[in-house]
Amino acid sequence: MNTVPLPFHCFTSDLCFPFLLSLSLFQVVLVGSSINERDQMLFISTDEGSSFQRQSISFTPDTVIFHPKEEDKLLAYCKEGGLFASTDLGRKWTLLQERVTKDRVYWSVSGVDVDPDLVHMEMQDTSGGYLYVTCLIQNCSDKMVTAQFLGKIDHNSLLVQDDYIFVKVTTGNRTKHYVSYRRTEFVQMRFPKYSLPKDVQIVSTDEDQVFLALQEWYQSDTYNLYQSDPQGVYYSMVLENVRSTKQPEESVLIDILEVRGIKGVFLANQKMDGRVTTLITYNKGRDWEPLAPPAIDMNGKPITCKAPECHLHLHLRWADNPYVSGTVHTKDSAPGLIMGAGNLGSKLVEYKEEMYITSDCGKTWRQVFEEEHHILYLDHGGVIVAIKDTSIPLKILKFSIDEGRMWTVHNFTSTSVFVDGLLSEPGDETLVMTVFGHISYRSDWELVKVDFRQSFPRQCTESDYDSWQLTDLQGEKCIMGQERSFRKRKETAFCIKGKSYTSALTNKPCQCTERDFNCDYGFERSHMEGKRCFASFWHNPDSPPEDCHLGQTYESSTGYRKVISNMCEGGLNKQQSTKQHKCPLLPPQGLRVGIKGQMLAVAPGDDITFIVHQEQGDTSSTKYQVDLGDGVRAIYQNLTVTDEPIQHRYKNPGVYKVTVKAENMAGHDEASMYIQVTAPLQEVHLEVVPIAGRSQEVNLTAVILPSEANLTVFYWWIGDNMRPTLTLQNSLLTRFPETGEVSVTVQASNGRSMVQDTRTVRVYDNFQVIPLSFSRNLDQFNPNIPEWREDIGQVVTKILIKITGVPQESLVTVVKPGLPTTADLYALPPDNKPAKRSMLVDKRIPAIMQAFNDNNVSFVVRGGLQVLVMLADPNAGLGLFANDPTATAAEIGYHGAAGGLGVWALVVIFLISIIATGSFILYKFKRKLPGSRNVYAQMHNEKEQEMTSPVNHSEDTQHIIQGEEFIDDDLDSQTLGNAGGSPAFRSLIRTTTNHCY
Repeated sequence: MNTVPLPFHCFTSDLCFPFLLSLSLFQVVLVGSSINERDQMLFISTDEGSSFQRQSISFTPDTVIFHPKEEDKLLAYCKEGGLFASTDLGRKWTLLQERVTKDRVYWSVSGVDVDPDLVHMEMQDTSGGYLYVTCLIQNCSDKMVTAQFLGKIDHNSLLVQDDYIFVKVTTGNRTKHYVSYRRTEFVQMRFPKYSLPKDVQIVSTDEDQVFLALQEWYQSDTYNLYQSDPQGVYYSMVLENVRSTKQPEESVLIDILEVRGIKGVFLANQKMDGRVTTLITYNKGRDWEPLAPPAIDMNGKPITCKAPECHLHLHLRWADNPYVSGTVHTKDSAPGLIMGAGNLGSKLVEYKEEMYITSDCGKTWRQVFEEEHHILYLDHGGVIVAIKDTSIPLKILKFSIDEGRMWTVHNFTSTSVFVDGLLSEPGDETLVMTVFGHISYRSDWELVKVDFRQSFPRQCTESDYDSWQLTDLQGEKCIMGQERSFRKRKETAFCIKGKSYTSALTNKPCQCTERDFNCDYGFERSHMEGKRCFASFWHNPDSPPEDCHLGQTYESSTGYRKVISNMCEGGLNKQQSTKQHKCPLLPPQGLRVGIKGQMLAVAPGDDITFIVHQEQGDTSSTKYQVDLGDGVRAIYQNLTVTDEPIQHRYKNPGVYKVTVKAENMAGHDEASMYIQVTAPLQEVHLEVVPIAGRSQEVNLTAVILPSEANLTVFYWWIGDNMRPTLTLQNSLLTRFPETGEVSVTVQASNGRSMVQDTRTVRVYDNFQVIPLSFSRNLDQFNPNIPEWREDIGQVVTKILIKITGVPQESLVTVVKPGLPTTADLYALPPDNKPAKRSMLVDKRIPAIMQAFNDNNVSFVVRGGLQVLVMLADPNAGLGLFANDPTATAAEIGYHGAAGGLGVWALVVIFLISIIATGSFILYKFKRKLPGSRNVYAQMHNEKEQEMTSPVNHSEDTQHIIQGEEFIDDDLDSQTLGNAGGSPAFRSLIRTTTNHCY
């Protein structure tokens, strides 16, 4: 026993112990933070953890992956993102790729991949999609990665395991699963037609077969188990309703466990009618049986649990901590030895975790503990170590050298520690283990080494072993087509099995029986007596296979196929078919055409690779006529199986219809697709009048760049409505039912890009509109773009503000698109005053009209050219929008009184007459009243102010400075005296304005 304090302090347990890993007999690698500094450090030990070499690293590792054959090579996934590689046991690291999906990185598989330095990874491309790519660790730049799957794959879907590679692709609401066997071309996996998988979890891929769990459309907390053919393409069900449990981060745990050490043995928890029961199979799912209960408990007392009402049930959970055993522990070097936590009864009970053990692969069981323990097998199972699974500190462990019949208590440390993990030295023969943990939650981590070599005086000899024969629960000796016997150490032998120990003793083939055959693809096993396989309603056993060509022959399926890895010989052959068929000339059916990468919108000049797929029918004698829609046509022979791609490049934007016609002597089929060739959208500009009346019809217009973009879809978001209006036109008519500010957003999408713009519209019940025009010389400088129109409108507004003194928030000038250049001036109601229906009481309007009639509104554009702003129709007046049902037609319509000076003069004369008459009457009345002189004086002053007409020339005048400013890229404004003034000099102009509003 040796206690070694680790050379660093951990701030969180998640940072430290997941990276305590043993690489070889004497090497230990740890990742954590230094005691004196918070930088990330790598600690490497080559002497069983007695001392450590410290290496500084520039990233925070989240996952470390060790090469399966070359222990000096490491891959590390960084928490901040990015994949790093080391070829010298972590001393030097190189960044391979930055956009790599965590837990979707795999080293090369020995015997399948040619280069041991190859890395498989799921990587995000620049468009946000995900690809399956490979590269060598010596050079993994973007230019050196190789895409291995044609097109994008789903996020977190890549799995590389043994001879197989799995990906999935979701289009719409349908997901397709693909498999590559021994690095051949990817093929779609074939499940029963109406299984409609919601999720697929790979269980096992050894022995040239895929064992997977599939959640069908009607399942929520269970999965069905399926087996494949050797290529992993065709699947048949072997067990229904296996329990599943949702985990954090969208992961799922399936209650299925492959028993290591003996091939073909699995444990599964089936959930039926709310009850969970544990089943075992010895022939890869061909037959399932419940576990037999033990006869006595751990104290030697008889147990009342009897089949078929009562059985043994086990929890099949994986441990969250990778350095402790799960609830069931098996090992390749200890065949037949299974130790797990569970209970006796009619169903599995969650809170019961008694420990049971079997040394004959599940035929007989014994209870060993009343509580769950962490288990570790040493020396090929010759020593079983158990440490109680508890949250309190411990100083003892238990071990057994007779397969759990007797247990010895051992103090592995003088000070109790919180146990965080158990590790054994590499090698099945090792008798050295390490307990790692901490004394308190604030203390450093410690390694406690326990060496059992001193407990055994010698190496085992052949006389120290017995043999045992594998049988199932019914006593059947022929399992997976052979009789197998294994070597086991005698209970009285205290010796070390050692490195030279082998567990397998003899293998004897059996004659084939019905138990050696499972149902073929498209067939189901009957639940009635005999359990024969019958064809599913959607499957025709006599239909030719997809690769059947004219002149070849095929056999109808009998409904049975031999269980993969079954070693039986002779006897019954339920797979052999007596029906021989010639491959007919079938018409092409299920013809599809697509694009590599599945992008239906491309840019002009892009290289496009078209893919043609045919689900049924002969291909060798079929001609394929391809029309690419732009005048290019071609004829191909045997197109769907040739390596010759259809590559093309469209020069001009547009929508092209691509058509493929397949035809042979038996019939024909046709497929087409539409491809949109357009440049990515650069910009969209939303044009809308900034002022609108409540319930008034308003036009929204989106101007996009480039203007030739085709098939653009527009999404209109108005106010707080979360459901946009979709149009194919770039305009929309709408109404705003409430006053106030309304946000309007337009998004434009053409399949390759999406852009958006937002504007705010102020909605009023009442406002006034004055149509404006410009001198014709402005049209030659009008580029008819939104930015120019906005700048011109701001120039006009600034000029009017300076001339009239009207507050800035009350005026808005909107220049309209097109030629000739025109505009609308909006006079808004004051925010702090109620809106008035009659324009005649709004004293701002006469001042504005006077400014236009006196030709005081002008500005200078490029080259010193002066532009005059005028009323569009001096005799028409202005428009009043009044959203009031009581307003008269005269109030809502155009008021001629605002049109010219003559009309206003009549109004003023009329007002003066009324005021004069009133003053005379008041004067006469005042002379009859005593003490009225002061009152009259006050009223007389008020009347004088009221008599001042906004269009009369008063004695008070304003001096307006006319200046010279040019409008080029940025437009500024300055008031000018009259239209005839020269821009080369400044002059003082006297003009009449009204001082009271």
